Amino acid sequence: MAHIPYLEGTGKLTTLVVDGKPFHARSGEIHNSSASSLEYMEARVWPALRRMHMNCVVAPIYWECVEPEENVFDFTLIDGLIAQARRENVRLVLLWFGLWKNAASTYVPAWVKTDPERFWYAQAAGNKPLVFLNGTYLRILSPLCAEAVAADAKAFAAVMRHLREVDDERTVITMQVENEIGLFGTERDYSPAAEAAFREKIPAALAEGLGVQGTWSEAFGRDAAETFMAWHYGRAVEQIIEAGKAEYPLPMYVNAWLEQAPWKPGLYPSGGPQFKMHKVWRIAAPSVDFYAPDIYVDYYAAVCDEYAADGNPLFIPEVRNTQDTVAFYLYAVGKHNAMCFAPFGVEDMCGGGEDMDPEVLAALNISVEALKTGNAGLALGEAYEIIAGMEDLIETAHREGRVHGFIDYNSRSNVIPLPGVDLRFDYHDRRTAAAGGLVLDLGNYEFVVVACNCTLSFSPTDACPGYLDILSKEEGAFENGVWKRGRILNGDEQYRHSFGAHAVCQKFKLYPYSL
Repeated sequence: MAHIPYLEGTGKLTTLVVDGKPFHARSGEIHNSSASSLEYMEARVWPALRRMHMNCVVAPIYWECVEPEENVFDFTLIDGLIAQARRENVRLVLLWFGLWKNAASTYVPAWVKTDPERFWYAQAAGNKPLVFLNGTYLRILSPLCAEAVAADAKAFAAVMRHLREVDDERTVITMQVENEIGLFGTERDYSPAAEAAFREKIPAALAEGLGVQGTWSEAFGRDAAETFMAWHYGRAVEQIIEAGKAEYPLPMYVNAWLEQAPWKPGLYPSGGPQFKMHKVWRIAAPSVDFYAPDIYVDYYAAVCDEYAADGNPLFIPEVRNTQDTVAFYLYAVGKHNAMCFAPFGVEDMCGGGEDMDPEVLAALNISVEALKTGNAGLALGEAYEIIAGMEDLIETAHREGRVHGFIDYNSRSNVIPLPGVDLRFDYHDRRTAAAGGLVLDLGNYEFVVVACNCTLSFSPTDACPGYLDILSKEEGAFENGVWKRGRILNGDEQYRHSFGAHAVCQKFKLYPYSL
């Protein structure tokens, strides 16, 4: 029996160890409802994914399906999903859609929804219901509702116990607990229980950990409401994770709907694990193994850099599935050694998907352009295939500081400094797609470039004893870390280093000379 997957290291040197080896998830997240029907998965999802060279799929599982009646559990969908994944030779990251999905409580079982006395909901000020940006009323179970949290924890523990019993091949490698939690429509819960708790002094652990004291308002001022919700969501998630890990201690994480315009809590999920709340969350929920961003905003690189800070490894369970995904992927791997990269709605990326309702996208602060996939899946699949053959080399290079990632959206340039030579990447017109890539420094003026939508030039630095010219330029790929040469690029092709919309891998060997 294989060892339970586990995390080793810290920050960008964190490794998800699966079957005794580092595992980087070249993945994609399927649509919210796809895994609710095994027949739909067979007919629509798996055929689309086979073209993308993925080694992992991010898929939801649903409390309402797992426990349709209280204390009556049904694992049919989970078992079927695991069986399908094994047949397809991919691993699974499972998303627990329990109390909260996109903040709202839509995936709780009917017996929870119809018992508001026992399972009570958060409220806006004045005992008013919560209202989403487009005027929709939201039902969000309060994290202060002890019965709701206990019921979720019991169901999640049952899921983890079942996985321990049936998943001896370790097909499931990590668990996401809840989804993009937080409050919409208000900065904090104004239910009677929450009102009473907000007037109390902050918990001792938070006071000691952050060096503040007093009531929530006294300790945190204008951030009091959001911090209050972050604490209570964190405590709820801690209870759920503790129950799950007691049964089967897979790595577990939470994902964040990012803080974004108009930059007001309640217009994005207040109290969720956004970066600015990580210190609170780490105190409230020490069993969370890492924090993951869902990236639909335009400042992609900044989000990656932020979530790769303070020892947190970069794990991207959702990113918009556009023509930019190749550059997004290469940057995440090259700059931060990302453990996972997963465009959302991945089954649509090879064509044939349905566009989302523009009004829904507007309410979610996502532009219509952000989810126009075109045929981006084929290009991303090619990039996945390239990186698959060199993952061990990249892992080692990160530990030795010999790999670099870059990205940009505009007609600008970036310089990657290597010993004795600067590599300059000029970006193509943004009307195509984002430019990006990675550089693997092999030493002695030899390097590998995997890139798209840019042009490379190079120049010697003061450390170079003269001028530089090309000794050899090859296209090819790595297979299990061994370079397999394709064409030797010479003549006109030797001095024009242009990378198009589809990522390619090229190996350069330069040599210094003097006049």
